[in-house]
Amino acid sequence: QVQLVESGGGLVQAGGSLRLSCAASGLTFSSYDMAWFRQAPGKEREFVSWSGGTTTYYSDSVKGRFTISRENAKNTVYLQMNSLKPEDTAVYYCAARPRRYDRIWYVGTYDYWGQGTQVTVSS
Repeated sequence: QVQLVESGGGLVQAGGSLRLSCAASGLTFSSYDMAWFRQAPGKEREFVSWSGGTTTYYSDSVKGRFTISRENAKNTVYLQMNSLKPEDTAVYYCAARPRRYDRIWYVGTYDYWGQGTQVTVSS
């Protein structure tokens, strides 16, 4: 079965950096869209970034600070997060779906989810 396992979360001061990893198994990784979402306490899960192979996309709130990348040989997608802000504090989730190019920001279009990793940014 498909498994997504995130790692790399933690506590960091504002302005710092973290790199999240998501290791996938049970799927043909190169044929799947991979995305990152996040959910802060009391808020809905929101889109952060998407990778459709060589194409990437970011939410306005993280554009210029976060970078998504994927290493197909390792079935892993990364999220490099720089210039972190307290408002970036959330549980970050990795998500996967067979390759498509529409509604990349919509939670309901993703078939598989990781368990989440906590990111806390202190001011």
